[in-house]
Amino acid sequence: MLIGHLGDDVKMHYFKSDSCIGKFPLATNETYINKETGEKITSTEWHNIVVKNKAAELCEKYLSKGDKVYIEGRIKSRQWQADDGSIKYITEIQAIDFTFLTTKKEIDGVKENKSVEPTKNANFDTQNNDFPVNDLPF
Repeated sequence: MLIGHLGDDVKMHYFKSDSCIGKFPLATNETYINKETGEKITSTEWHNIVVKNKAAELCEKYLSKGDKVYIEGRIKSRQWQADDGSIKYITEIQAIDFTFLTTKKEIDGVKENKSVEPTKNANFDTQNNDFPVNDLPF
């Protein structure tokens, strides 16, 4: 399970069999305080994310560089022989499930338009048999 920000747009690869994969880098951050110096330290880890077929198409459509996403998946390592004869290795996260958390467009929109006021009456119309927001079980 990872929560992070896209380091680049989703790159799509299409195959003759009407299937496709999407790939993108995901940055996760860890922040801690150095006990000796009291300094706040942030370290970033990069992950290679792979999504397949419809999931890849959804990611391509809705995600872009900088967006925050939650990914569930499995770690997969693979190797191949490069043109120069050397063996190359890569470790990827094959996404099984994901949730879009925030998009860069949403964040920029909030920053640019600070005068937007929230809806004053967010409750549903109780006359039409809808439940008020306050009565929701969560």
